[in-house]
Amino acid sequence: MPETDLMPEPSLTVPEALTGSGKPLSVTRLRKTYSGVTAVDEVSMEIAAGEFVTFLGSSGSGKTTTLMMIAGFCEPDSGSVVVGGRDVTRLAPQKRGLGFVFQQYLLFPHMTVWENVAFPLQLRGVPKAELRRRVGETLEMAGLSSMTRRRPRELSGGQQQRVALCRALVYRPPVILMDEPLGALDKKLRDQLQTEIKRIQQELGLTVIYVTHDQEEALVLSDRIAVMRDGRIDQFDTPQELFERPRTPFVADFLGAANFLPGHVEEQTAEHTLVRLDSGGLLTARPQAAQDGTRVRAAVQPGRLALCPPGDGFCTGTVETVTYVGTLVRATVRPVGGAHSELVRLELPAGRAPALGERVGLSAEPGNVSVFPDAENGG
Repeated sequence: MPETDLMPEPSLTVPEALTGSGKPLSVTRLRKTYSGVTAVDEVSMEIAAGEFVTFLGSSGSGKTTTLMMIAGFCEPDSGSVVVGGRDVTRLAPQKRGLGFVFQQYLLFPHMTVWENVAFPLQLRGVPKAELRRRVGETLEMAGLSSMTRRRPRELSGGQQQRVALCRALVYRPPVILMDEPLGALDKKLRDQLQTEIKRIQQELGLTVIYVTHDQEEALVLSDRIAVMRDGRIDQFDTPQELFERPRTPFVADFLGAANFLPGHVEEQTAEHTLVRLDSGGLLTARPQAAQDGTRVRAAVQPGRLALCPPGDGFCTGTVETVTYVGTLVRATVRPVGGAHSELVRLELPAGRAPALGERVGLSAEPGNVSVFPDAENGG
């Protein structure tokens, strides 16, 4: 029978040397420029043992350059990288002992699965008995024990990626670095391998630093996410905090494509902030330090909006588009009244879809609304 990309989960015998092998990693004020252009600008972070951290950002945000400086493939202009209390900033990549998984699997085409995974141990002169034990345990852990004699061309993309992961794990590195390892795979397989990578990371207590531009992938995998922009970290936090309590408009927009509703602060208390929207409605948000009358933008994610009767909520408008996306419906509403006429986007369960042209009200819980100064209008 042909093997599937994801085989049934094997009974896992965790190699004792791998358990809890993650060591804290510290990055301090890393900086890198190319021809006068700053690629990474004073990036600092502390990563705990066993933590899964993702660098998330669009192209040119500095995420891959930061990862390459940690790996040793790129030398920083300034700053330091410390792994387990050892400064490795100026060490060559092979002397740092870190595991690395690329988007391109870089498997040796003339070697079998077993030989590819064993190769790092052979380079390190590991005795044959220990080598056989480690390779066998690592392949079993990833569900590849039945494929040891195959060569890369005989494997699917998902199987090749798991071989690449095993090769990075087999010599017990303190930290695994992954540079968009699932970027070349289709969505179904990518989702499957996300689950597999997270399972292995949690069961072995691995410290992982992962690079992606995919927001959903970052939210699914990560304990914490560093959202990067223009070589800096905009916010370094848990997925829930980033999504529910973004500290900057960029983070609110990048993770979830928030609606930004312009208005001014009408009332400020210890419990809430009342924003009078340009469309005329009154929106209650969580507390924000801002004086009455200050121009602001209230941010709320499409999935945090709810329909209500016209005249209720913070906005009444007309449904302009309705798009079915599996179990979700994405709709847009054009507010009526006031000068503000930008469409408001919302996501609803498929069974609660409004009709095109329907007049509806929109509401949001105060805890789901963030308020940011409107810099464009003197806020």
